[in-house]
Amino acid sequence: MKDQAGPPAVDESFRDSIATVDKQGKRVWVYPKKPAGKWFNRRVAFGYTLLAFLLVGPFLRIGGEPLLQLDVLGRRFVILGQTFWPQDIHLFVLGFIASIVFIALFTVAFGRLFCGWACPQTVFMELVYRRIEYWIEGDWKQQQALNKRALDTDKLLRKTAKHALFFLVAFVIGNTFLGYIIGSDRLIQTVTEPPELHLGGLAAMFGFSLVFYGVFAFMREQVCTTVCPYGRLQGVLLDRQSVVIAYDRVRGEQRAHFRKGEDRGTAGKGDCIDCKACVHVCPTGIDIRNGTQLECVNCTACIDACDHMMGSVGLPKGLIRYASEAEIAERKPFRWTTRMKAYSAVLTVLIGVILALIVLRSDVETTVLRTPGMLFQNRPDGRISNLYNYKVVNKTSRDMPIRFVLENVQGSIELVGKEIELQPAALAQGSLFIILDPSAMSGMKTRINIGVYAGERLLEEVSTTFVGPINTNTP
Repeated sequence: MKDQAGPPAVDESFRDSIATVDKQGKRVWVYPKKPAGKWFNRRVAFGYTLLAFLLVGPFLRIGGEPLLQLDVLGRRFVILGQTFWPQDIHLFVLGFIASIVFIALFTVAFGRLFCGWACPQTVFMELVYRRIEYWIEGDWKQQQALNKRALDTDKLLRKTAKHALFFLVAFVIGNTFLGYIIGSDRLIQTVTEPPELHLGGLAAMFGFSLVFYGVFAFMREQVCTTVCPYGRLQGVLLDRQSVVIAYDRVRGEQRAHFRKGEDRGTAGKGDCIDCKACVHVCPTGIDIRNGTQLECVNCTACIDACDHMMGSVGLPKGLIRYASEAEIAERKPFRWTTRMKAYSAVLTVLIGVILALIVLRSDVETTVLRTPGMLFQNRPDGRISNLYNYKVVNKTSRDMPIRFVLENVQGSIELVGKEIELQPAALAQGSLFIILDPSAMSGMKTRINIGVYAGERLLEEVSTTFVGPINTNTP
């Protein structure tokens, strides 16, 4: 009786190492072929739109406030024209949690789609730096030949021009990022003033630009394959229902070169003609036909390359496409799984809570605290006063005259210094005296409520304690 042979063993030794490191542990430089096709054109349009928003973002205003400003040193954050302060830390925490849940949901559903379409590393690398490289050094074969060639005048000029442009782009982008921190007005002032007035900042900007330049001139795909933590998350987030860029092995195998006029089905051959076009265009150096790999950034270059070859030999396109493992193996359409629904429910709740907190957020944030180390003071008229320190944060983009009023006790408030004129998105702080008659006090410590008014409108109410003599109310 003849032994039944099982299915051929699948060689997955490629998973033991990344494609950009050889067996000796040395870097394998990736020379991806210049991509072209329908998906690449879409990615170009989307990527350059993101770049345009990045470059003009610091100069955009909503209600007089920046579209986005992350002033870490000043502890002031402006998002969509709304100013947030450290007092709004709960919103940032909830926003961070919501972003983590969104990343998990997006990855479970669509794999590493963000990496190929919106990640700054991919957008800058493929749509800026790689385009400069193709323009100066030519396509992949020309680049390989140039790097193997002995140094001559032409090679020196090309390399110098390329790296000079690389650094220039890094410097421009570095200044753009700076605009999101210090604001466009201060950025323009800093750039137009003499460099000697900002030597420290200029040195820091050159340092940042060198790091940025080094990432895109030398690190390149290593950031995506070995550094980026998001890529590592795929191993625990992806499942058989996740939509990724996938090779249809059911249709493609067995691989064999194309022969004109041949019936591939009769010959026992799949649609893959083993042209390796998908490998040549991959920016991370992998073979997508090996299946889902952490190195794949879903850039669609292999889809365009494969579709072009399929069209050239008269075979149906879509051998490599956006699809899930379940769709490839079992022809199951994409569906919203229980796991995805659970993530969606959690995300919806978080977004609802964040929106509610933003809507209910007061225009100002006030703290009034007794000055440390100060006792109560007896006034000549028999009344008692306490000294307090106050801080008022204006979360709006309009001027706001502020006054304090005692709400629950009879007494008066005296500001130390001038009246409070709170500037837009600014912080005002100072000192004040609260003065009470002994008859208004309830023992050594009295709880008092202070109303914070803008004109006649009550903005918020804060509480503090008033300290007086022990026997204040003793007959």
